[in-house]
Amino acid sequence: MKLGSKFKWSLLAVLAALTATIAACGGDKDAPTGAQRVKHVFVITLENKDYADTFGTSTQDPYLQKTLPAMGALLTQYYGTGHASLTNYVAMISGQPVTPQTAADCTTYADFAQTGTSADGLPVGTGCVYPSTVRTLPNQLKAAGLTWRGYMEDMGNDPTRESATCGHPVIGTADQTNHQLAPSAAVPKGDQYAARHNPFVYFHSIIDTPDCQTNVVALDKLETDLAKVETTPNFVFITPNVCNDGHDGDGTGAAGKGCINGQPGGLKSADEFLKVWVPKILASEAYKKDGLLIINFDEGGAVASQTVTVDATGKQHVTVSYASSESCCNQVGGPNVSYPLSLTFPVSATMQYDLNFPAPGGGRTGAVLLSPFIKPGTVSNVGYNHYSLLKSVENIFGIKEYLGYANQAGLAAFGDDVFTN
Repeated sequence: MKLGSKFKWSLLAVLAALTATIAACGGDKDAPTGAQRVKHVFVITLENKDYADTFGTSTQDPYLQKTLPAMGALLTQYYGTGHASLTNYVAMISGQPVTPQTAADCTTYADFAQTGTSADGLPVGTGCVYPSTVRTLPNQLKAAGLTWRGYMEDMGNDPTRESATCGHPVIGTADQTNHQLAPSAAVPKGDQYAARHNPFVYFHSIIDTPDCQTNVVALDKLETDLAKVETTPNFVFITPNVCNDGHDGDGTGAAGKGCINGQPGGLKSADEFLKVWVPKILASEAYKKDGLLIINFDEGGAVASQTVTVDATGKQHVTVSYASSESCCNQVGGPNVSYPLSLTFPVSATMQYDLNFPAPGGGRTGAVLLSPFIKPGTVSNVGYNHYSLLKSVENIFGIKEYLGYANQAGLAAFGDDVFTN
């Protein structure tokens, strides 16, 4: 039957309207969000810098301060969860709050001795290396059939201190990685690896399994893994050495103020590290397909005061009072400490740090996120911290059980304020 042209156009109009109605009713509702589209997460954690410096007054980090935020999202209200370094790294992969030992960077690599469980289900006790009953993000990922790897710069450079995989001290011994090694005939590259910046080795649920030797590796393995989607882990955690993460040095290269290997350190060396590794990640097929790169800092770096005294025994005391203990998201200190908190941090037989913390929280640091699912130039003023990061990664990978304080009521996870594309 031959349709008249007027009837034909009427039929087309009806079909068009019907198609639009179906799309409005069901199509968009079921479309995955930006977070749900992400299948590969990369985290680079830097050290000890405040937001006002990194993204404001500093002239040492133009790549991080200007170039990268213009390519993705700047989180202006991202906070550390404590001082010193280690407690922040532990929080990022387990949601566990501070203990007196992690707040002092666990100069002795000792087991966590659990004496009970808090009302909100957290282990109560003291120490550093959590028992196998305390679960982590890697445990969750493995259970979900997903892959993970930690890449540690300089790990294994001096095999007499730490191995090239799963590098950590012997339980109950002093952590020799708190001291950096300059390049020498014995250690040509020097060794600026710090176990306290490697969160994976503080959990028996990781170090007592073959996964630690397989998945906690030196940074030089990353480039090979990035070559194919199939060899790129779903979760990648990258720790630069203590010069390239900004911890050591002041970034000027001035005499006595640079890193032990002669590099300037500070934000300058961190910026140079990012210039090398960020393009490699962004060029990978895994990132281009469904990736998210997070660049954050463990904690803010400002102190209220620092004094040096010598006691009657001749021991030098460096007393540090932290100023950058601001926090967000109704963060609490946890069951194992109370604030204000004062701790000693032995460095040697003749020197120790005396640390004073006025409140829980690690200061405002900011963070930068890059992804195909983020519009360039996005700015989010939503409050986030390391527990938020953990909750966000758990959401991305469809994990519904939030660990530790990632399960805190009202805690925000990265949402439409971040995934704007």
